[in-house]
Amino acid sequence: MPFRGRQLSGEKDCRVGLVANRSDNFLSVIVPSYNRKEEIQALLASLERQELSSDHFEIIIVDDGSSDGTDDWIYDFSKKARLNINFVRQDRQGPGAARNLGMSSAKGDLFVFIDSDCTAPPNWLSIIKSTFDRDPTIRAFGGRDDARADFAPLLLAINYSMTSFLTTGGMRGGKKKRLAKFYPRSFNMGVHRELYEKIGGFGALRHGQDIEFSNRIRKSGEKVVYIHDAVVYHKRRTSLRTFFRQVFNWGVARINLYKIDSSMLEPLHFVPALAFWFVILCTLGALIFPAVFVVWKYIALIGLLALLLSAIDAAMKWKNVTVGLLVPLVMPLQIAGYGLGFSLAFLRRVLLRQSEFSGFVKKYYK
Repeated sequence: MPFRGRQLSGEKDCRVGLVANRSDNFLSVIVPSYNRKEEIQALLASLERQELSSDHFEIIIVDDGSSDGTDDWIYDFSKKARLNINFVRQDRQGPGAARNLGMSSAKGDLFVFIDSDCTAPPNWLSIIKSTFDRDPTIRAFGGRDDARADFAPLLLAINYSMTSFLTTGGMRGGKKKRLAKFYPRSFNMGVHRELYEKIGGFGALRHGQDIEFSNRIRKSGEKVVYIHDAVVYHKRRTSLRTFFRQVFNWGVARINLYKIDSSMLEPLHFVPALAFWFVILCTLGALIFPAVFVVWKYIALIGLLALLLSAIDAAMKWKNVTVGLLVPLVMPLQIAGYGLGFSLAFLRRVLLRQSEFSGFVKKYYK
């Protein structure tokens, strides 16, 4: 199938082809990537199995300066794949800029975003296209992410924690009840070309730029829908250390988003930080004051019971005891990481009025 490329920053030209049989609501699937060759391989394999004919979509891989041979592999893959692939490059400008470059390179009416660490079931694109075909007034959508049963136990435990109502208030995982507004996220979202031309692309934030983009989508007044059945399978961070860094950065990002638009900070977002410091202060108080210890032991028992019930639920959901054993470790780590990042960013950006704070940057992917 055709492979298209463009020359950027002195990089070599790629073979050029054309997208065939353009149709209404043609989809441009945009994927930013940096040294994620193995993830790109799995993602493209899943996109090759889509029920939707490749005449109805193109794939734009935006490489952010990779050095792992991603370009050579995609060039070879495109020779035999049944896909329309456009490979473009930029020089280490971040995922937001990569998605913007993807949109400026796109031929489609609808820009669909998926992260490189995701894969899509065969009906993903057909569900998205049929939703927009049925209602031409829709201008943006968000979908959910989930895990597959063949993921490693740690990934399943992280997925359970990330989609639990207890830890996220229903904001992730497609929960019908939510304690805060739903924002489409870049691992599974889309925006119509007309809306993109109206509000512009992603901002310069290193973390949270998809939420800021979604906030502008919401404020545009255009119709935004949540498509529950348009699910992607998300391989989250593969170690506890990288997971902690990720959620820490999310806590930092929430304050940075607040500094852009105060409506992006809601009461629910304070909960992890309050819980983190409540546990720290109560533990210290219990060591000093016997009366505090008496009260604290009952609160601690309630918390342990909640973790135990979550562990049992996770083990039953995935039919895997190891997942259940990991959940009581992952859930507190998520709350602590987010709460600590949120607290430090609040201190530096709100109380001390510093201009910026980015969290983990240089070693974020290590």
